[in-house]
Amino acid sequence: MSGKDIRTLFLAHRQELQAYLAHKVRNGETAAELAQEVFLRFAEQGPAAQAAIAHPRSYLYRTAHNLAVDHIRRERLGRLDHLPDETVAGIPDERPSPERIAGSRSDVAAAREALLELPERTRQVFAMTRIDGLTYADVAKRLQISPSSVQKHLAQAVRHVMMRMRSARD
Repeated sequence: MSGKDIRTLFLAHRQELQAYLAHKVRNGETAAELAQEVFLRFAEQGPAAQAAIAHPRSYLYRTAHNLAVDHIRRERLGRLDHLPDETVAGIPDERPSPERIAGSRSDVAAAREALLELPERTRQVFAMTRIDGLTYADVAKRLQISPSSVQKHLAQAVRHVMMRMRSARD
């Protein structure tokens, strides 16, 4: 995705993301900062990673949600500057280990590869239900297929991805 494409994405979704974030964090100024951070993170992905994102709007909302959750957690914990070093040292680090991060990235790559192996219609059904959050009826209507076909495509996609993920771990 080029800089022009990112700009178009920014112009198309900045206001709605900022409103979403303002509702989450209850502060317009913070929401504006977090919205900018969302687009910055998207831009930092690089062209290859951006091209692999099938639904940029969903990616933006997921990133916005995660940033809002992080912000709220930081606010609730408050600043730790006033605590003695011994107290801070005793607080467990809940971040995932580098090994777990690497494993998660590997899982995401395996899932992406598995999804790309599926027929186009099955990928569409998976994306619309699992990523976009549409109901079976909405997907059926948009793709002009029956709700039972939506269920069958989704079951095929999930079965294939799970099978490929298992084989990638072995």
